[in-house]
Amino acid sequence: MALITTKHLLADAYRNRYAVAAFAAHNLEMMKAVVEAAEESGAPVILQTTPATIRYAGLGTIVAMVRAAAEGAKVPVALHLDHGDTFETVVRCLRAGYTSVMVDGSRLPFAENAAFAAKVTEAAHAVGVPVEAELGTIGGAEEDVSGEEGLTDPGAAEEFVRRTGIDFLAPAFGTAHGVYKGEIRLDLSRLESISRRVGIPLVMHGASGVPEELLRRAIARGVSKVNFSTELKQAFAKHLRTYLADHPGEIDPRRMLLPAREAVKQVAKRKIELVSGVVP
Repeated sequence: MALITTKHLLADAYRNRYAVAAFAAHNLEMMKAVVEAAEESGAPVILQTTPATIRYAGLGTIVAMVRAAAEGAKVPVALHLDHGDTFETVVRCLRAGYTSVMVDGSRLPFAENAAFAAKVTEAAHAVGVPVEAELGTIGGAEEDVSGEEGLTDPGAAEEFVRRTGIDFLAPAFGTAHGVYKGEIRLDLSRLESISRRVGIPLVMHGASGVPEELLRRAIARGVSKVNFSTELKQAFAKHLRTYLADHPGEIDPRRMLLPAREAVKQVAKRKIELVSGVVP
């Protein structure tokens, strides 16, 4: 089927208290692995790319690969821009065929972040594409995310959504990007308050490594999209290294990449089933 928008996917997830898994798609192998995992799970999936991945692979190449994967898939597939850092990047992705975009002005003061998100929302909504934005600081896992500094204020979140007209909000409530170094502590009461105040689907960044029970509790409090990246990269790298160590004479990339792709598929499948609630 054709690429679809995340608007209706996340609206249904929000109403029924499950989530749609979103995975960083760095290359062809990871894209194929994620789509195969979604098909085997019978659940929709979101493939997403950052500006860095776009620079690496090329915008046209990414869209062509994901569109081909979606057209051959038995489940809905969306293509999302993750952490869009400039208005120009967002517009390029909209023109290229992305069906969902995130604008990240979280490092800006509140008013500037809101103005940036509102500008992107106006442009994206004009072509029927939903917008995600971040409020608060979802830093790297090497940073201290245990305190309240940088976490999203529920009242500010309500005002931000009102000013911007965004479709989905990525709040900061204790998660972080990358590999967590210590205990993961999520402020679920803050998350629940934000959800009540904004009334739109919430997005969880930095979900790799978060215990399953915490993921379930966050989803029960309004998280409708859960982002995964680090665990897929770890699985890919581990199995590629193992294969090359065991087969030092192999020169065919098609053979050496298959175990890595299969490992990514298994991780993605588990995450999809977990957040969508289809785990036996």
